[in-house]
Amino acid sequence: MEFLIMNGAGNRFAVFDARATPGFQLADAQVRAICEPGSPAMGALGADQLIVLRETPEADVFMEIRNRAGFAVGACGNATRCAAWLVMEERGTDAATVQTEADILHCTRAGHMRVAVDMGEPRLEWQQIPLKEAMHTHHVDVKLGPIDNPVLHNPGAVSMGNPHCVFFVDDFDTVKPHLAGPMIEFHPLFPEQVNVGFARVDADSDDGLGRIRLKVWERGVGMTLACGTGACAALVAAHRQKRTGRKAVVEVDGGELLIEWRDDTEGGLGHVIMTGPVELEGRGTV
Repeated sequence: MEFLIMNGAGNRFAVFDARATPGFQLADAQVRAICEPGSPAMGALGADQLIVLRETPEADVFMEIRNRAGFAVGACGNATRCAAWLVMEERGTDAATVQTEADILHCTRAGHMRVAVDMGEPRLEWQQIPLKEAMHTHHVDVKLGPIDNPVLHNPGAVSMGNPHCVFFVDDFDTVKPHLAGPMIEFHPLFPEQVNVGFARVDADSDDGLGRIRLKVWERGVGMTLACGTGACAALVAAHRQKRTGRKAVVEVDGGELLIEWRDDTEGGLGHVIMTGPVELEGRGTV
C-alpha cells in the first residue's frame, strides 16, 4: 500500500489513506516497524507518528493517530495540519474539518503550505489531564533532582487532547531534556504517561509577540523536532504562570509555530489557535 511522507515543522509522519479501504488495519508491531528510524519504509529519520485517514460522517476526514511505540494517541496538532492540507488540496477549498479521538478540529489555509488549526479549549482540571490525585494544575507537584535544590520543579499541566506537563527552564544544557524526559514520562502522577515540555521564555519579538523556545519529550516517541499540542500546552502553561501573554511564537527544533490562546469565548476558557507549516516530503510503499 502506498503512503505519504509528511512533516509539520519537522514532526514527521507516515500518512496512510484508508478512506477507500475501511478494513485496513495495522498491528502495533507493524506500526513500530514502519516508524522505526532506519526502517525501509521511512528511512534514517523514521516517523514520529503513523496516521491513518478514514471516512467519517461527522467531519471531512477522521484521523487515526498511532505513535512510534504503536499505541493510539488522541491528538496531534502537526498531523492535523497535514491531514487538513491534503483534504483542502483534494477538494480545492480553503477550510477542512478533521476528527480525532479527542475532538473535531476546524482548519483553514494560512498561506502557502501553511494551515491554522483551532485546537479547542485547553483542559485544565486535574481529572481532564488526567492526574492521579486532585491538585491545582497551574503548578503540579513534580520535581527532579535534590529535594532542597531540584533541577526541575513546578511544571504546569495541560491537556490539549493528550496530557502535557511543561517545565520552565533557563537553559537546556543544565536540564538535559533527553535524560529528564523519560523519567518524567512515567511519573506516577500521570496514569496515562505524559508528554514533557521544556520551555524557555525569551524576550518578546520586535512585533510584540512573545517567544518561547521549546523542546518536547513525547510519550512513546522520545525527543521530537516539533510537537503541536506541546507548543499549545507551553503557551497556555506560560500564560497561566504569568510568564507571557496569550500569543507567542513557539520555536521548536524543526521550525516555528504561532500559538494564540484567545480570550473571546463567552463563558469559556478560550480556544487555542495553532498556525504552522506543512511539507509533503514524498511517497513510500509497504
